[in-house]
Amino acid sequence: MYTFCKQERLCSKKLIDTLFQSGHRFMAYPYSVHWMLCPSGTLPANIPAQVLIATSKKKFHHAVDRNRVKRLTRECYRTHKPVLYQFLDSHGATLVLALNYIHNEIFDFHTLNHKYERLTLTLIEQITQHLDTPTQPQP
Repeated sequence: MYTFCKQERLCSKKLIDTLFQSGHRFMAYPYSVHWMLCPSGTLPANIPAQVLIATSKKKFHHAVDRNRVKRLTRECYRTHKPVLYQFLDSHGATLVLALNYIHNEIFDFHTLNHKYERLTLTLIEQITQHLDTPTQPQP
């Protein structure tokens, strides 16, 4: 449960384009979060969420810094993943998620982990609101 395998990474260009064009977005400092619920069968079996982790070359000129930010973000995602997966499994939903680090400096792991915990709670809140809103019937 605490792994982060290849199937959990968002690699599909079609899904990425759809996510950024028609997905939902919110800011959870230091991240910009894009998310979208997918129809069942879009993602591999037993994988309720796929994630894309990115950081800007404009903010971090050195690849070492960009890689550190992505490594810390992956670790935060990996440790908080069971809460998200349990929520998605209970609602029978599948999720595509993009996390873009937008701060100019690298936070230490404990600070970033705390901020990611709040991000997870905000994401669950937004998904719940989206699932609870009734769809409008088409005329």
